[in-house]
Amino acid sequence: MEKQKMILLIEDDIDLAELVTAFFRQKDIQVVHFTEPLAALKQLSENKLSPDAIVTDLNLPMVTGVEFIKRLRAEGFHLPVILVTVSNDVDTAVEAIEAGAYDFVVKPIHFPQLLISAQRAFKYTSLHAENMDLRSTLDVTKGVNPEGIIGKSESIRKLLELARRVSKSSATVSITGESGTGKEVFAKAIHNWSPRAKKPFVAINCSAIPENLLESELFGHAKGAFTGAIDKKMGLFEEADGGTLFLDEIGDLSLPLQAKLLRVLQEKEIKRVGENQPRSIDVRVVAATHKDLRHEVLEKRFREDLFFRLNVIPIKIPPLRDRREDILPLAEHFLRKFNALNGTVIRGFKKSAKEFLLTQVWRGNVRELENAVERAVVLTAGDEIDMTSFALFDDQDSGSGDDDKKNAFVFKFNEVEPLREVEKKYVQFIFERNNRAKEMTARALGIDRKTLYRKLQEIDPSL
Repeated sequence: MEKQKMILLIEDDIDLAELVTAFFRQKDIQVVHFTEPLAALKQLSENKLSPDAIVTDLNLPMVTGVEFIKRLRAEGFHLPVILVTVSNDVDTAVEAIEAGAYDFVVKPIHFPQLLISAQRAFKYTSLHAENMDLRSTLDVTKGVNPEGIIGKSESIRKLLELARRVSKSSATVSITGESGTGKEVFAKAIHNWSPRAKKPFVAINCSAIPENLLESELFGHAKGAFTGAIDKKMGLFEEADGGTLFLDEIGDLSLPLQAKLLRVLQEKEIKRVGENQPRSIDVRVVAATHKDLRHEVLEKRFREDLFFRLNVIPIKIPPLRDRREDILPLAEHFLRKFNALNGTVIRGFKKSAKEFLLTQVWRGNVRELENAVERAVVLTAGDEIDMTSFALFDDQDSGSGDDDKKNAFVFKFNEVEPLREVEKKYVQFIFERNNRAKEMTARALGIDRKTLYRKLQEIDPSL
């Protein structure tokens, strides 16, 4: 459901303002009227208004329409402004367009023309917002924007401060934390804040590549070094020269590879597999693991000397369950991301959805939260996400107790059912969850009562 459009109208002629308001009301467009432009600007600056377009008279008390546009742009607002002017002020209107006005209409107002101008302005606002969200999403995905680390908890603020400080050096950084906490995001931030930012950031998951191939991936190989080496290959250390190499899940490295990595860190040079010639490299290494490397050292599965070499600057990211104040900011961030990617206009989370998010264990941490929000965006029919949008969770993943499972709609992905049957079960689930209140159920499902009655009859004629 698309949210109602809003126009901010600035007009000191009360009769004209009432006509404009009545006209747009007929078109299901909300109008917020001000007679004085500075009062409107104050409301905008305090985030008390979020219009989709502004319609303003050219001749206003205290400041002109052109001056208002200039002040609006100076405060960073990109809202489209439609200027209303008398016919002999066309030159001034052109000046206003140059100052940043989106369009202008001439008095006496031709209302169909004003409507067309407003609809074009709405489209501009929508495209601008979508463009900004996509830019933000792409920047965070690429790691271009270090502020992609979302969080307001004290622990995250301290880690960000530490990451900024260590980014200026070339010291090796060790990042630990559970799977899904954002270790690579922190590694990218350290790289982007560093003097190496314009050089490559290269990442490799050490547990995802077979051991017999990992050495070649890291150090490269000479032609004919082994079966299948039909040509020479540059390794990731050489690819990252001048920049940063992120070694994820370094705790899974074999002991022989650990010895070779230690030598690279000490000597600042590598040898390709099958070559004797050393090659100098200038690479900052950031390593990460979900394992307790101190315990791995005690168990003789990780070299102590390599541990101390890697652990020059340790950064430990706490799990999401230990920083619950970060859950909602992260959820809002992911909502903006998936709105942009899916072309949706979901405005936010209802109270029930926020309570749901805050009560989950999030064993998969930020990654699990991101996946949950993505599913909720896909499943939401209205313009806000409520708890039912998170219903399609396997109860094994919810981390909730028995009482919570009674309120969960379980969907097994390995049990393929016709979509019609899944819909019936979901409608009945929401119906029972709302204590068989049909009005509440229809509202929760985003359908009218007649449609709900029909669906309930298809499920069970006695309902």
